[in-house]
Amino acid sequence: MSEPRPSPLPRVVVGVSGSPGSLTALARAAGEARSRGAELWPVLAWEPPDTGLTARRPPVAAVPTGEWELLAAQRLRDALGEVFGGPDTGVPGQALVVRGAPGPALVRTADRDGDLLVLGAGGRGRLRRALWPSVGRYCLAHAGCPVLAVPPSPLAAALTALHRRNALRLRLDTGHLEHEFDTAPPDA
Repeated sequence: MSEPRPSPLPRVVVGVSGSPGSLTALARAAGEARSRGAELWPVLAWEPPDTGLTARRPPVAAVPTGEWELLAAQRLRDALGEVFGGPDTGVPGQALVVRGAPGPALVRTADRDGDLLVLGAGGRGRLRRALWPSVGRYCLAHAGCPVLAVPPSPLAAALTALHRRNALRLRLDTGHLEHEFDTAPPDA
């Protein structure tokens, strides 16, 4: 996770945050990179906690900026491990940790002819949409390359509903759950 190195190969740049949607996008991006003979560039963008909305929160423990960057790098390694079982993606390329807002950082990274930018899409509630800008919308509006927005797994909504029912101590409707799992695609 160092400085990017130049490469003549096309790239598939994928935004990674560690969220379930970004992990789905990372797996899809690896498939796209393999099928296109391209490099895979997973990118985790981070901002120091003293910028944006985080500046309005109570102060966090005095953590130097370098440590925040190390935490971001660890989050990227964890995401790669979650999807690929380790840091090796099985596809040539380079993982990057970039300082900056996610949308602009991804658009700046995916700046070559032949690049493809892959993002996780969906799964944002009203409150989240109101407080945080959409990375996907930013990238669709500003990217100079094709953007692939990967929808969340069909089981994600079912899992969220189950968590909500459990938190509210409502009875579990196993018939509905069984139907959801039976109708889901095998790769979901």
